[in-house]
Amino acid sequence: MRKRLILIPAAAVLFILFFTVFGERGLLSIHHLREETEELQRRAQELKSENDQLKREIEALKSDRRYLESIARRDFGLVRPNEVVYQFANPAGAEVKKLQPALTRAAATSSAKRSP
Repeated sequence: MRKRLILIPAAAVLFILFFTVFGERGLLSIHHLREETEELQRRAQELKSENDQLKREIEALKSDRRYLESIARRDFGLVRPNEVVYQFANPAGAEVKKLQPALTRAAATSSAKRSP
């Protein structure tokens, strides 16, 4: 009889302990939620910094002519009138990148403007 009196409270304590650790709102669940919260905060910080960088780039695109010119030269292969573009083959034997048609249009436009 004494064994039963000890087993019943022990079973109740084990039952409560089980749900405290493994339950829907138990310690493991809280741990996973904390990890998820930290991950979301880290991702939010990354997105904020990326957003700030994009805002700076937008402002530069609106106001900085040198930045616009560097993008036009780098991405579209544009040149100023009377500039000469030299292209060299890669040492690895890769093909030379062909210039955009905009480059030839820019050169044709500049030569047409120079001719009286």
